[in-house]
Amino acid sequence: MTPDDVLASLLAGNRRFVGGELTNPRRAPGDFTPLAAGQNPIAAIVGCADSRVPPELIFDQGVGDLFVVRTAGNIIAGAGPTVNGSIEFAVAELGVSLVMVLGHSGCGAIQAAIAHIDANDVLPGALGDLIELAMPAVAQAQGKPGNQLANVIAANVQRGVARLKRMAPVLADRVARGEVKVVGAVYDLTSGEVRLLS
Repeated sequence: MTPDDVLASLLAGNRRFVGGELTNPRRAPGDFTPLAAGQNPIAAIVGCADSRVPPELIFDQGVGDLFVVRTAGNIIAGAGPTVNGSIEFAVAELGVSLVMVLGHSGCGAIQAAIAHIDANDVLPGALGDLIELAMPAVAQAQGKPGNQLANVIAANVQRGVARLKRMAPVLADRVARGEVKVVGAVYDLTSGEVRLLS
């Protein structure tokens, strides 16, 4: 499947999810057995660790269909070799042709970033480091019309997409050749709809 085919398949699955017409349960123990020898996911999803945003469900996909990397706030820039290496593994070793950075409405990590940046306070442990990684998205969205949280969520996704497209040599080269597509999207917790960002 081309990257566009994979994207169309995911969006069709999301439409089924929104409409309550799921067709891909494939989550029973017997569905895992054929995958014991290896995996062949169609896409990599870099999403938020939020418990309300399970990519397999919102895209109506079954076991083995998605390679999912989840971090609080779906933050990529500055996330380090564990996150970046996982994404590169999906592309270089598993052959996925689509990588989606998936934010979501009401993101608690982004809300915390806005609140703590505004308060100029110091958070303990790695929480402060996490908030600092979100600061550029907060700054990018500053002064834009509309809802501040929604603007920062979108800016954070867009920054993640831009980072992945430049990640050399694994992603950047394949993106330049048209073998891999990197897209950003936001999932609406209320409607269930995934909206692509330009």
